[in-house]
Amino acid sequence: MTNSVNTILNARASKTMPCPRIRHPQIASIIDECQLMLQAGGNANLLLVCGPTGVGKTTLGDFLVESELKDCAAELEANSGHVPAIRVEAPASGEREFSFRLFYQRILNALEGELDAPRTAYGIDPQTGRVVRPAAAHGNRLSALRTAVERSLRHRGTRFIVVDEAAHMMRQCHPSRLEQQLDTLKSLSNECGVQWILLGSYDLFELVSLSGQLARRTHVVHFGRYRQDAVNDVQSFRGCLKKLGEAMPALSGVDLLRYAEVFQENTLGCVGTLRTVLMRLNLLVANNGWSEEVLRSALLTEAQVTQIMREVLEGEQRIAPGLERSLLVQTIGPKKAA
Repeated sequence: MTNSVNTILNARASKTMPCPRIRHPQIASIIDECQLMLQAGGNANLLLVCGPTGVGKTTLGDFLVESELKDCAAELEANSGHVPAIRVEAPASGEREFSFRLFYQRILNALEGELDAPRTAYGIDPQTGRVVRPAAAHGNRLSALRTAVERSLRHRGTRFIVVDEAAHMMRQCHPSRLEQQLDTLKSLSNECGVQWILLGSYDLFELVSLSGQLARRTHVVHFGRYRQDAVNDVQSFRGCLKKLGEAMPALSGVDLLRYAEVFQENTLGCVGTLRTVLMRLNLLVANNGWSEEVLRSALLTEAQVTQIMREVLEGEQRIAPGLERSLLVQTIGPKKAA
């Protein structure tokens, strides 16, 4: 890997990777599917990656961006200003409506760095060839931010944007305006050739039913949990438990696999939740030493597990029929007389 790519990844790691991550089988499969769909270009403006809370969607987003950086190593070496992919989080601003102003600012910060100065739409005078600043320009206006985002995306050559917690775009928007919100993303995709990967809970799946136009340009990916009733899932979960435990100093000498069934039941087979539980356990063991009582205090409570399980089961029931593919075979030609 080139030095420029290493620099970018190390800078990203120092900000977004305070705890161990693993590229386990489930996440590797989702990455492969997303990368394949990204090749469709304008035929797949929106990729929706839906899954339960704690399944590891944020980690998936980081891996997707890092994979793109590695694939574009030669381009990055030749052009340090190239930004092939970014990950941003859809803001939950506390306002009644989703704030595209904050959303655009986050995209600009990811592409251009933290800039406190207001954005201004600069241009070139066709007569003199000089850079000019339009009179009475207000860089904080939504239209100016949108223009700045478009220019930055083109200048940086950005291929796709991963939007974490994309369900915020739904919850902070009246249903009658939700299609308009997504049309805004589609418009940016058409104008700048950028694709969107929206990460979120099962609520995000409802987006595809808004209109035929959106459904046609949307590909849905289900990022499921590791189930206890599937042998391969149980084995994969045990591998995740082992690798994450080995990366945590206080747990490196603990036989966590002995409690693999307990961990999978408590975390519902979601690796992101497992990582959170193990990080808590690592701190407790470092402070108090290992015991099963310490393990109990690190696990999710029964009330937490019950609530999360309810949401997971409801989400899986909603998304399963929608992901079924049907094959209709018709016989062409006149039927033969009996």
